[in-house]
Amino acid sequence: MADTVLSASAADAGIAVTAAITTNLVAEIRDRHDLWPTATAAVGRLVTGAVLFGANLKGNERISLQIAGDGPLGAIAAEAWLLDDGSVGARGYARNGQVELPINTRGKFDVAAAVGAGSLQVTRSFDVGQPYVGVVRLRSGEIAEDLAVYLAQSEQIPSIVALGVLANPTGVVAAGGILAQVLPGADERALTELEKRAVALPPVTQLIAERADVNALLHALAGDLELRSQRSIPVRFACRCDLAKVEAALLGLGAEELQRLAREERQAEATCEFCKRRYVVALPPL
Repeated sequence: MADTVLSASAADAGIAVTAAITTNLVAEIRDRHDLWPTATAAVGRLVTGAVLFGANLKGNERISLQIAGDGPLGAIAAEAWLLDDGSVGARGYARNGQVELPINTRGKFDVAAAVGAGSLQVTRSFDVGQPYVGVVRLRSGEIAEDLAVYLAQSEQIPSIVALGVLANPTGVVAAGGILAQVLPGADERALTELEKRAVALPPVTQLIAERADVNALLHALAGDLELRSQRSIPVRFACRCDLAKVEAALLGLGAEELQRLAREERQAEATCEFCKRRYVVALPPL
């Protein structure tokens, strides 16, 4: 099933819902970074959250999510933005991807223990003007709850966030998520019903493994709400690195360090932390 993200709204009820299937995206990130299953679940949840947050981006806007935790994963990060072909591009990584912990008492990946205590930073970059940056303390490390806390505290949007990654040592079976946001003037009865459905919602990965598409995911949470859907947008792995950015980073090292590299190494090497592409820049002898 192709990775897609779909946004819809129930105007009368005052609720917006977004759903995404990200199985192939998470699988590619896993393969590029050789992530172990618990690390795959953590990075997969965060990058799926970035896709959900970025479903309605325009132009050169970009959403970046960064978690700085004291658990064995270290820092994890994800980004999403709109590509020239109209699809959503996304990428993600963990500082320490070879992390595997025992399954928790609920029979799920122990992402909270892998993440630990720390903070979540959300950066929204726009076509013009300064980026908006919001930071909240992690409440649980489970990522979905932490994203909901961020939306409530930093953007004053009560939300329901469900994220899931089903992985094993050989690959990613299913990944995706659902985001429901309460709009100003929302109908109280619709909110009550939405909360009930959220409690009874099956795991997102179960729905995807059973061949649910993004529209089915939307209605799994929204129920009988009359949704006005936008078009489905393809989602795929992408990276923003290029040689020009590497060369700019080298200039930031300063003249003394560049002179040393030119004398001793004759070249500089850099590897993108998101896609693992290796760049080699020849330095002219001095």
